[in-house]
Amino acid sequence: MIYIGCDHGGYVLKSALRAYLDDNGFEYTDMGCDGEPVDYPDIAEAVCRKVLESEDNKGILLCGTGIGISMAANKIKGIRAALCADWYSAKYTRLHNDANVICMGGRTIGAGSAVEMLDVFLHTDFEGGKHAVRINKIKKLED
Repeated sequence: MIYIGCDHGGYVLKSALRAYLDDNGFEYTDMGCDGEPVDYPDIAEAVCRKVLESEDNKGILLCGTGIGISMAANKIKGIRAALCADWYSAKYTRLHNDANVICMGGRTIGAGSAVEMLDVFLHTDFEGGKHAVRINKIKKLED
């Protein structure tokens, strides 16, 4: 399952990403907002708590720059949220970092690039191996 959420700065981009999810048959839940002013830490928490319910879940978080919402998401134990601004980063954050949440800036990224990043994020599996060792070290930092 995919969970998507944004603050008001990411609302327009969220609409484009929802269209991609709809067009490609992905099952997802929209955790807000609907364009009204909200605080991004609240949205980050709501999405991330749902992501943590299953290892297969993924999250999409958006705010004006993607910075604040990624910082908030990464405060939640078990979340590996990556702020991405290009296709390469979106691919390798899954391949090497096993990120479970992708973050983007609604005011910094165009819809076309965002859709490409989301597509590669959702279709790239974690490589494991030496990268699993590193992810385990990240998990130890949470304790």
